[in-house]
Amino acid sequence: MDLIALFEFAAPVMLKATGYTLLFAVSAMVLGLALASIVALLRVLQVPVLAQAAAVYVSAMRGTPLLVQVFLVYYGLPSVGIEFTPVTAGILALTLNVAAYLSESLRGAVLGVPQGQWMAGTSLGLTRIQTLRHVVAPQALRMAVPSLSNSLISLIKDTSLVSVIAVTELMLATKELISTTFQPFPLYLGAAGIYWVLSLLFERVQRFMERRLAFPH
Repeated sequence: MDLIALFEFAAPVMLKATGYTLLFAVSAMVLGLALASIVALLRVLQVPVLAQAAAVYVSAMRGTPLLVQVFLVYYGLPSVGIEFTPVTAGILALTLNVAAYLSESLRGAVLGVPQGQWMAGTSLGLTRIQTLRHVVAPQALRMAVPSLSNSLISLIKDTSLVSVIAVTELMLATKELISTTFQPFPLYLGAAGIYWVLSLLFERVQRFMERRLAFPH
């Protein structure tokens, strides 16, 4: 099979699989940001019991491989009566994993805001939560954007791990095409190129967000 025929055969399959990759990445990022915000809030405000539980969750997610987490969600939970479709299981595992990293980025950014900002909020009669929401959080978000964007780019690559639960995202689709065409080098090279393009697109989003959230001069 020459390269032109290979491209015509493989391109539709790989593009469809890229859609699944984007679905996993964007869904997990949106849900992960929401969960990360809650976890970071619990830890910053030192909510009794919940803050300790959040710390254990972050430690567990960061201290175990994502592949093991995918297996636990898809193959382990059914043993206790909780079952998910492959797509749902993939999104859930990615969400739980990335949320742990995002929460640390958010928490670190909040702690990086000068203590004087908290004192200023208090002097204006704001509660600690109001100060966090209106004074500290906007500043912290500006500082957190690069780290959050790096997590998203890593998440795009991590979606390849959900292929182990039979979800035909880009990596699994590429493997299936190779088993049919016996052309590993151009197909793996094509898959790498697609991951690279997706990463470049999200880097542009990162730069846009940094400009929008930049401190006024």
